[in-house]
Amino acid sequence: MIIAVIGNSSCSPEEAKLAESVGELLAQRGVAIICGGLGGVMEAACRGAKSKGGLTVGILPGQDSSTANPWVDIPVVTGIGEARNFAVVKSAQAVVAIGGSYGTLSEIAYALKSGIPIIGLNTWSLSRNGREDDSIVRVQSAVEAVEEAISLAERRKNHEIASLRSQ
Repeated sequence: MIIAVIGNSSCSPEEAKLAESVGELLAQRGVAIICGGLGGVMEAACRGAKSKGGLTVGILPGQDSSTANPWVDIPVVTGIGEARNFAVVKSAQAVVAIGGSYGTLSEIAYALKSGIPIIGLNTWSLSRNGREDDSIVRVQSAVEAVEEAISLAERRKNHEIASLRSQ
């Protein structure tokens, strides 16, 4: 299973702590993480995952693998800038969004459009026609984020398998 951890390349200490905990917990559950490969939330999540022996993949915006944070196992050089956000979320079975700016918002939109579950920790809120949109599953802790992400990813996988069998 691969779960994306998304968020800003510069983050608050609280967001970094949350991201590191999410990375640790995902690794302890045998889940690989994928992210944008740079600093901030991405670096903290990778650091957490590596501290527990996890696998980390960074989808980099530029053309130089040395820009990856030091905890990325597999740097994927794209040279496509922020368009790499699409590859980050499409490669995951669920997404954990921590904080974030407009790049994170674009990843949230790509995931929602693709039916990939989004779990939010102190991240964007959405509304449509003046009404709150509950597409982002709101949680309050790293433990809740990881439990929801894994559960929703497994449910999505089982639904896809059932759909294939019925064809």
